[in-house]
Amino acid sequence: ILRETFESSDILGEEIRSHVATKLGPIARPKTVVLVPDLPKTRSGKIMRRLLRDVAEGRDLGDTTTLADSGVVEEIRIRAVESPEED
Repeated sequence: ILRETFESSDILGEEIRSHVATKLGPIARPKTVVLVPDLPKTRSGKIMRRLLRDVAEGRDLGDTTTLADSGVVEEIRIRAVESPEED
């Protein structure tokens, strides 16, 4: 999730990947960084990490009735498909 002062770009995604590799080591460098407007949260504000894993692995989402905003998951899915995978 980006602050309003930042714009989504391929350069920013690469900078994030490089920063992770520098701070945590090359083994932790993510293949893809997907910049999204929000995360899937329950009505009580908890992030539904299971849905993020399901989207990343291309699985069926299952029960999403507890989501505060179901449109967020679809936006993440679209952006994940559009994001190029780096090596």
